[in-house]
Amino acid sequence: MAAVPEPITPRKFECVCARPVFFRNSECLVCHTPLGYDPERRRLLPLEPIAGTDLWKEARPRRPRRYRRCANLDAPSACNWLVDPADAGALDPPQCRACRLTRTLPDLSQPGNGERWGRIATAQRRLVSQLVGLGLPVKSRLSEDPDRGLVFDLLQSPPGGPAVVTGHADGIVTIDVEEADDPTREHRRTTLGETYRTLLGHLRHEVGHYYWQRLVEGSPWHEPFRRLFGDERGDYAAALKRHYDEAAPADWGARHVSAYASSHPWEDWAETWAHYLHMLDTLDTARSFGLDGESVELSYERFGNAALADSGDRNPGPFLAIVNGWMELTGVLNELSRSMGVPDFYPFVLSVPALRKLHFVHRVVGVRVPTAAAEPAARQELLHAQAPRPAWTERRG
Repeated sequence: MAAVPEPITPRKFECVCARPVFFRNSECLVCHTPLGYDPERRRLLPLEPIAGTDLWKEARPRRPRRYRRCANLDAPSACNWLVDPADAGALDPPQCRACRLTRTLPDLSQPGNGERWGRIATAQRRLVSQLVGLGLPVKSRLSEDPDRGLVFDLLQSPPGGPAVVTGHADGIVTIDVEEADDPTREHRRTTLGETYRTLLGHLRHEVGHYYWQRLVEGSPWHEPFRRLFGDERGDYAAALKRHYDEAAPADWGARHVSAYASSHPWEDWAETWAHYLHMLDTLDTARSFGLDGESVELSYERFGNAALADSGDRNPGPFLAIVNGWMELTGVLNELSRSMGVPDFYPFVLSVPALRKLHFVHRVVGVRVPTAAAEPAARQELLHAQAPRPAWTERRG
């Protein structure tokens, strides 16, 4: 049996006591060693305090790095991430790479809003860890890149006031905090006929719009995008209104990863982007624990090179390995879900046109990234400065 590929963003970690610890842990539940996540190294580290300071160090190395703990460690978001002291000095309070992206919080004096923030922040850290692992630009509009950075506003509809709409506008992602309530989100999922709706899915979708601006718009990828996804210059508001008034075409699955993706090329990109991140992170988690599609006893008809003919990719093999391994792994995961009487883990079927769009996202992202510290030169050329552009906002029910 072939060795399982190394994950891009690992999800398996170990405490100094040799017990397993997990991405969300801030303390080992066995020996109570403090834990902190270093996003640059993509590792959850056992920590010990440095005497006479408010700094921490990794518990094992002889010459460990020094860290501060994120200021939101004891907040409702319960952030377990670490901050480089050099960065912390410029931030008041010292916030990690994920927390510094959040600009607006709901009123935490209101019942339930602390828990809502905690759920959204947990999903946000998962998202940001993956973006950093992929070498994508992740800078705060507040403290690092005021022109092209990213920021999250977590908003709540006032009683009797206008409804908050989850969406994106020129680097600003708005999240309706009511989506953190399972009954509310499930009701909307059912009402809108969605097979999948989660906080993490919302975040991955909305940042997809942001990275379209950063990586595609005005770049050499722009015209290939239009040939594959369609011309985004069509009336966006009218397209969304038509989608909600008339629903998706019955044959949307022949061309798109989801029904919502059929509404407009921008939404097709964002849904495909989110789908691609879902695939990579799930595979990373499986591979972290020694599991891969190649190691399960289930065989599907695999996608071959012919499915990506004329894509311009001279070596589509690595991407096809990702997708074929994914299909085999999720086939088993679906059966496990059915054994528990819950909905399928992966309720989608990929068509060849949808596969080609996922392949396009794969090429734009530039996987595989060798290190988290440096961006590939090819992508660096695409992260060109852009003049301010008119904001456009998605409207999701």
